[in-house]
Amino acid sequence: MVLDFKSEEIKKRSVTISGHRTSFSLEEGFWQEIKLLAKSEGLSLNQFVEKVDEARTSNLSSALRILVLNHLKERLKNSEEDTLSVAPPAVTPQVP
Repeated sequence: MVLDFKSEEIKKRSVTISGHRTSFSLEEGFWQEIKLLAKSEGLSLNQFVEKVDEARTSNLSSALRILVLNHLKERLKNSEEDTLSVAPPAVTPQVP
């Protein structure tokens, strides 16, 4: 386990969604993952956070953290499934 205390620091982030400024508090580690998710979907940070804001049922900070957690859990699950589905290499008997 790697403890990166720098990623624990909570910072206030500001974005514009639905034409108004809003802010939320998020740790650096979650913020970096949010930026990667937005980029992977071809969205700006504002657009990505706006999508989350429209779908959320809790506060925005919590919704973003849960989104990152679920995404990373899904990636881990897929990674484990890929590892399990790879057949071991065929063993060719060596003839002396």
